[in-house]
Amino acid sequence: MNKLFLLLGVCMMMISATYSQSLPYLPNPTFKEGEKLSYKLRYGILSGAVGNLSVNKSKYKFSSTNTYHLSAFGETAGAVSAFYTVKNQYDSYIDGKTYLPYLYTENIREGNYRRIEYASFDHPKKTVNGKKGKFTSPVNQTFDLLSAYYFARNLDLSRLKVGDIFTITYFLNDEVAQLGVKYVGTEKIKTSLGTLDCIKLSPEIKPGRIFKKDSRLYLWVTNDGNRIPVKAEAEIRIGGSVVMELVSADGLKYPLGERVSYSK
Repeated sequence: MNKLFLLLGVCMMMISATYSQSLPYLPNPTFKEGEKLSYKLRYGILSGAVGNLSVNKSKYKFSSTNTYHLSAFGETAGAVSAFYTVKNQYDSYIDGKTYLPYLYTENIREGNYRRIEYASFDHPKKTVNGKKGKFTSPVNQTFDLLSAYYFARNLDLSRLKVGDIFTITYFLNDEVAQLGVKYVGTEKIKTSLGTLDCIKLSPEIKPGRIFKKDSRLYLWVTNDGNRIPVKAEAEIRIGGSVVMELVSADGLKYPLGERVSYSK
């Protein structure tokens, strides 16, 4: 079940509000090198997958600015791993000032299936180069699975009002696409790390094999200096919900729950 990072990544991509052609972002990052986040994905009482996200200093230089190496690893867990094994690695290298991606790679191992993918980004030219060729983007800020998550944490959300709907442009599965989200407001929720004040969002869902026509997806992001997602919940066609939850957070830039100037 590689849905852990698909759910996390897509959720975070959807909170990147497109206020205009260019997305406004905070001057200083909400994360730092050494940050490590761990999540679990479950369906009902069944544990389906676990995953880890980390921020590292890049060994590669793509420009004169600082470059972050973002890393994510997800694998099946619990009863699911007994009959189907997934071990997926995702890496993104982003600009330390704009948070835009230079290079994105995937190493997918699902059962007997193997796939290695990559994408390089040329933001001034609005293009993405992948294994299947060059793709054109309508904007000069296009993200991958991981960079979207970290960029979203650094957005200037000061103009968000309840009911506002926004979009972001992203590259996934050899396609440049756009997706929207509605800002629901703020809400306190109980987590394994305590009760936290969160920003609540409801991203749009396309019905299909997994989601029903009336399915809803909600995402809760800490309303503090770190802006990390602590919970995501999506209704699925089979019945019930798939839930992603944060289980540990180390190396945070701010104490968890500490409000700052950009808190809602």
